[in-house]
Amino acid sequence: MAKEQNRIAVMYKNEVVPALVKEFGYKNPNEVPKLVKIVLNIGLGDVKSNSKSFNIAVEELTVIAGQKPVVTTAKKSISNFGLREGQKIGAKVTLRGDRMYEFFDRLTAIALPRVRDFKGIPEKSFDGKGNYSMGIKEQLIFPEIVYEKVEKIRGFDITFVTTAKTNQEAKALLKALGLPFAR
Repeated sequence: MAKEQNRIAVMYKNEVVPALVKEFGYKNPNEVPKLVKIVLNIGLGDVKSNSKSFNIAVEELTVIAGQKPVVTTAKKSISNFGLREGQKIGAKVTLRGDRMYEFFDRLTAIALPRVRDFKGIPEKSFDGKGNYSMGIKEQLIFPEIVYEKVEKIRGFDITFVTTAKTNQEAKALLKALGLPFAR
């Protein structure tokens, strides 16, 4: 039995590629920008001394991403921040392939519409090289998170990495895939 492809992956192949070829005049369909990976990053410097809170936050990120995150550590000691080299300060997870498309689908179809007074995401967060970053203020917008088990409301960053060469191409790609930009 053939493996079922994700809805977003099918939409990219059948709808987004032809639309972007038409809009930007690409000669070859392989020139069309692709979504390469999605990186979720959470900074946990406020709980560096409380390992239980740290583990709960990492577990929540695992549930949201569907994949175990990598714990990030401090590269050097900074005494003003009470930071020691090698101390746990955050977690990140990189999604590719089917997990990436599945997360993108959940984010656009379920999580973002649950944000109170949501009017779209800002258009100003492109980096000039075709990548887009956005912040989520609270993890509760994801239905996988059980409200009763939440210790503290935390935000995290999401970065969409594409093969686009310009911000305009990246925005057209993400908009065609269903990311709701503010007007």
